[in-house]
Amino acid sequence: MPELPEVETIRQTLKQLTIGKTIQTVDIYWPKIIQEPDDYHHFIDLIKNQTIHDIRRKGGKFLLFDLNQHVLVSHLRMEGKYGGVYPQREELMAHTHVVFHFTDGTDLRYRDVRKLGTMHLQERGTELTKKPLLLVAQDPLEADFSLQTFQKKVQKSERNIKNILLDQSVIAGLGNIYVDETLFMAGIHPLTKGLSVTDEQVIQIVEASVATLKDAVKQGGTTIRSYVNSQGQIGMFQQKLNVYGQNDKACRKCEDTIMKIKVNGRGTHYCPSCQPI
Repeated sequence: MPELPEVETIRQTLKQLTIGKTIQTVDIYWPKIIQEPDDYHHFIDLIKNQTIHDIRRKGGKFLLFDLNQHVLVSHLRMEGKYGGVYPQREELMAHTHVVFHFTDGTDLRYRDVRKLGTMHLQERGTELTKKPLLLVAQDPLEADFSLQTFQKKVQKSERNIKNILLDQSVIAGLGNIYVDETLFMAGIHPLTKGLSVTDEQVIQIVEASVATLKDAVKQGGTTIRSYVNSQGQIGMFQQKLNVYGQNDKACRKCEDTIMKIKVNGRGTHYCPSCQPI
């Protein structure tokens, strides 16, 4: 499952491969992926002859393709991925559901094993004011990230901090891997209630999340299972994980044993000495 660093790596790669290319037409093999407009034939008609001018990211699940008149919002969800740019004559890989044919004879192909991803073609300037992005909060790498807004959401919540940080309406871009790593770096136990998080700890969480995410982006993301970038390369951040997937191993800071518990059904890793409750 991709998170912010993986999606940012994909974004950077796709920018190199697709900026300036014009969409000639689109083949859609699983129409349910197209959510807006609700008629996928209309989607094809609207997107034809539009050029990709930029690719943005929102949180850890969304890629935004800036076109002439529209923005294509691509919600990757669990397994959605863009497998790079290919010559149009090259055979399609399994689970390819949408193919954007460019006027230069190449394709951009979208694959999704679980078929859970969605695409929304929206008028430019409206994409942040409607679903699916309407309720997605800022991510900590955004230049105008509001510490005050984040602090209010955390400190008024009776939930544990692990679940708060996984809530994309509170802070975007942090999935299971990077929440565990952030809390370890901040020295905060995952079961700590939001109501008891101090002002200083809020700052520590933000600073730790920024450091963790930036380092992961630099390493090309984390490959735990099926993630590769748009050039087929795996991420390398898994070699630097402090707690995630390290249960029963010695903590790199204190040599205590890394523990794994379930928090609302999610595997959660922490060091009992570095992150006391």
